[in-house]
Amino acid sequence: MSRVRIAVIGAGAFGQRHIAYLEREPLCEIAAIADPGAAAAEHAKAHGFRYFADYRAMLDEVKPEGAIIASPNALHVPMGLACSERKVHMLVEKPLADTVAAARELSAAAERAGVALLVGHHRRHNPMLEKARELVQGGAIGKLTATSALWLIRKPDDYFNVAWRREQGGGPVLINLIHDIDDLRFVCGEIESVQAMVSNNTHGFPVEDTAAITLRFTNGALGTVMLSDAVPSPWSWELTTGESPIYPQRSENCYLFAGTKGSLTVPKLELWRYSGEQSWTAPLEKETIEVAVEDPLTRQLRHFARVIRGEEAPRITGADATRTLAATLAVTESATCGRAVALH
Repeated sequence: MSRVRIAVIGAGAFGQRHIAYLEREPLCEIAAIADPGAAAAEHAKAHGFRYFADYRAMLDEVKPEGAIIASPNALHVPMGLACSERKVHMLVEKPLADTVAAARELSAAAERAGVALLVGHHRRHNPMLEKARELVQGGAIGKLTATSALWLIRKPDDYFNVAWRREQGGGPVLINLIHDIDDLRFVCGEIESVQAMVSNNTHGFPVEDTAAITLRFTNGALGTVMLSDAVPSPWSWELTTGESPIYPQRSENCYLFAGTKGSLTVPKLELWRYSGEQSWTAPLEKETIEVAVEDPLTRQLRHFARVIRGEEAPRITGADATRTLAATLAVTESATCGRAVALH
């Protein structure tokens, strides 16, 4: 079977990552790269890729089967609409759009065109998170009552030399928290309402550096999230899971799921339950669940190729990712208005 021809639109940091994965994936081949930057042109020339400064010209001339959109957030929707018009399946990096309305516009356009719209919430392809979802939704901890997530990390000072990272929309809520919100939705179910406070007291930039968030899920469970990009800490997805080798892994957890019959930690997948009497004076037993270690970005790319071939249904659609975006944007809205924000 021939390899799936996939173009990359946007060859910045995220785009380069996707290019590297495409180069070593036997199911796929790079159809072209589209990016107006000189660095992208040089990279394409050095590696023998077809290069276009204009993504529309690339789509019209190359006619790829799929496209990975890894451009700045504000360009996701116009680029996605161009793919929809040309019947090109797409994998769009998160967040799907800057606003819920724009995300819905793109999702509707893809649906009308009959093309797949996947969104790069790649953690859904991590076997560890898949197992957590299976255990929680399968009743291993009974009825879910509460969940807690920590994302506490220290970004280096030079990270903020990029101007947009100091402005609204460039802070940890939209850049980082959106991953954790999607993880919690994937494991726990839909979020009904969000209430939050944010602060910029540490960095002093216009954008937040810290947030405290409470969630209510439609199944009645409650959740908390503590978020900051200004503190040294081992408690974050990046530092606990070992998913990316650029982060030094620490033997800690970043998520806790609590139910009426037990509790589960992530990423260690420690399942705590009573074997007999259900009482705080009885001894708790711990079972550590083992899962295979697989690269979620590799699995996401292979999934995209199989969706294009019609072999699999999308794991996360545009409509699904829009709900994650809505819950994430509700954090800032709640902090601004000072009350809980209901999601519809």
